[in-house]
Amino acid sequence: MNKTVPFLALLLSVAATPAFAHTGIGAVHGLEHGFLHPLTGPDHLLAMLAVGLWSGQQSGKSVWLWPAAFVGAMLLGGLMGMAGIAMPGMELMILGSVIVLGALTLFGVVLPRWAGAAIVAAFAVSHGMAHGLEMPAGGGGASYFAGFAAATALLHLAGIGIALVGARSGRPILTRASGGACCAAGLLLAVL
Repeated sequence: MNKTVPFLALLLSVAATPAFAHTGIGAVHGLEHGFLHPLTGPDHLLAMLAVGLWSGQQSGKSVWLWPAAFVGAMLLGGLMGMAGIAMPGMELMILGSVIVLGALTLFGVVLPRWAGAAIVAAFAVSHGMAHGLEMPAGGGGASYFAGFAAATALLHLAGIGIALVGARSGRPILTRASGGACCAAGLLLAVL
């Protein structure tokens, strides 16, 4: 058995620290705050970029379907959070998304379209839910999530762009190295 899998499982099980992007302080509503949030939280920025990187390594419809699945599931999770629904291990899933999605990119894992969409959607629900839970009553949820979705989609596009530039230039190692950097940063966030 590969020794990396048990190590990552152990690391994730002891890394139950709060996700670093969740403000809980100051304004967490409106279009501007929603748009800025994924850009200012390292766990969100890295996870969104990794979705794009990994999607960009795929062929066919997966390139756009996986990011769309992420955005849709994230919005669903946001609505659930606004309704007061919390998932056990939500913060761990958020941190795990950075590590796992980065590793999938690093190793160039190719999966069936449905399987990749399911993986990114599972992580996306936790990202959205955390922010829905933080939303104060009357906090402009619709505009906040519109901003969050737009920034998320732009980060996905940036990752896809990196992957396409790497593939077209004959340097797919650029994408894998970027995924490895996301994974390593996630592991660093886990131990801090």
